[in-house]
Amino acid sequence: MTNSMKLQFESRSCNEGFARTAVAAFAALLDPTYEELSDIKTAVSEAVTNCIVHAYAERLDSIYITAQIREEGTLVVKIRDRGCGIADIEKAMEPLYTTSPEGERAGLGFAVMQSLCDRVAVRSKPGQGTTVTLYKKLKSRQQGI
Repeated sequence: MTNSMKLQFESRSCNEGFARTAVAAFAALLDPTYEELSDIKTAVSEAVTNCIVHAYAERLDSIYITAQIREEGTLVVKIRDRGCGIADIEKAMEPLYTTSPEGERAGLGFAVMQSLCDRVAVRSKPGQGTTVTLYKKLKSRQQGI
């Protein structure tokens, strides 16, 4: 690892934009392309929105983000909550699957994250929370970070 950062903020919908912008500013140290930066922002936005909408549906609590830049130019972002957790991760990651009543949500959050990142890992325990880890190798034009 060559650099890292940590964030903690309340699970308010107004903080989703803060989270994606903060991670994008950190990733900017690698001088990513516009497309790479857009992919990172969208993936982080989806993960944070899952925390707000699903993990803490009926309450406010903390969302935690850590990000690392690894020597080979890979950005690793972990988004963690202490919410309700996911009983069946495999099912939750299926496109169009949603736990929202009456189809209020599209159920594409994990599919979007997977399409924008090189890898997405999800760990969760019902009643204890979820950690989503996003991996994105950037075509860095800046050396020595």
